[in-house]
Amino acid sequence: MYLEKEKKMFGPIRKLARAVRGKSVQEREFDYLSDSVSRVDLEFRQREIDRGMFRR
Repeated sequence: MYLEKEKKMFGPIRKLARAVRGKSVQEREFDYLSDSVSRVDLEFRQREIDRGMFRR
């Protein structure tokens, strides 16, 4: 019961914190891969990610 009350109380704060923090590296990589227009483009983007494009 206490945990449910705590979830209701801190839920909006957590949502706000996520919005302010921005996207994680994994989310940015996924978005980048999702924007590929062909299989060749996808493979090129995967190689870029493997080289650390988003990890700097």
